[in-house]
Amino acid sequence: MASVQLQNISKSFKDVVAVKDVNLTIKDGEFFSLLGPSGCGKTTILRMMAGFYVPTIGKILFDNKDVSFLPPNKRNTAMVFQNYALFPHMTVFENVAFGLRARKIPNPERKSRVRKALELVNLAELENRHVTQLSGGQQQRVALARAIVIEPKILLLDEPLSNLDAKLRRETREQIQKLQRKLKITTIYVTHDQEEALMLSDRIALMNEGVCQQIGTPFEIYNHPANAFVAKFIGRSNLFNGTVINVQSDDILVELKHGIQLIVKTDDKLSTGQKVVLAIKPESVILHKNDITGMNILKGRIITKHFNGYLIEYEIDVDGITLNNVALNEENVYEEINIYVEIPKDKINVL
Repeated sequence: MASVQLQNISKSFKDVVAVKDVNLTIKDGEFFSLLGPSGCGKTTILRMMAGFYVPTIGKILFDNKDVSFLPPNKRNTAMVFQNYALFPHMTVFENVAFGLRARKIPNPERKSRVRKALELVNLAELENRHVTQLSGGQQQRVALARAIVIEPKILLLDEPLSNLDAKLRRETREQIQKLQRKLKITTIYVTHDQEEALMLSDRIALMNEGVCQQIGTPFEIYNHPANAFVAKFIGRSNLFNGTVINVQSDDILVELKHGIQLIVKTDDKLSTGQKVVLAIKPESVILHKNDITGMNILKGRIITKHFNGYLIEYEIDVDGITLNNVALNEENVYEEINIYVEIPKDKINVL
């Protein structure tokens, strides 16, 4: 397998800067996701790794070797495209064997490797079918088998599940994860779907407008967003502007609009009068039917309630501030209009 480094990578298309000064280090055997909205630069980065684009500035290293200007066929990478790019006039076997035939692998070895790859993606019994006779999920697995059969050092996946329905996406996502863990292949996965990235990845780079906003494990990015964009994009967050009005050890007192005050636990060195943004995940907000004692207890009114299967989403007005809450669908569904809200101080992120 291989490690990958991007050193000060930028890419421009005439006057449009698609990627700006990105630095990444992807470990050998890691499942690494490039996540972000459409047009953020993630696919451009993937295509530079594959060799389809050349960086305008910076270097791309595989195992500390500069491959920035190496053509795609010299990089020992394999790519699974969003539209699969299968040959409709060929059978499943012929599609998977295509890369081996181009590499002039002898016929006995070629047959053995193709069948082994098809077994890995549970398609061995369909090797003689034409790809036009397959479902979308099966076609996606053919594309995956065609990529892994050449035994690449790096596997590149460009939104491979975007054409599948929700159920197939979940099933195929699990299969990709199991396959990657089994083969221990360095995998770089492009997606705009935060759920995919959170479930599959060892680490994630979150992109926006060509700039890398944060790199970290799914846990780190979800629970400790680096800025407001990350907090909004990953899951949902209540974001409030405030001013620090008191600092005591690891706790600060922040005043929001309308005089609402919250105690926040933070390691950041902040000073009185400093402007901050507080990010609070909806699932961190605790609802109570009756008034309780403690810190960060606010009285509010339920404005709306949305049933979402195993979850219920509440929108709560607290003295003119709208607070979103997500709770499990349990017996104690809150039907009352008036409610008490508790926000644990260690569940508030200071941005």
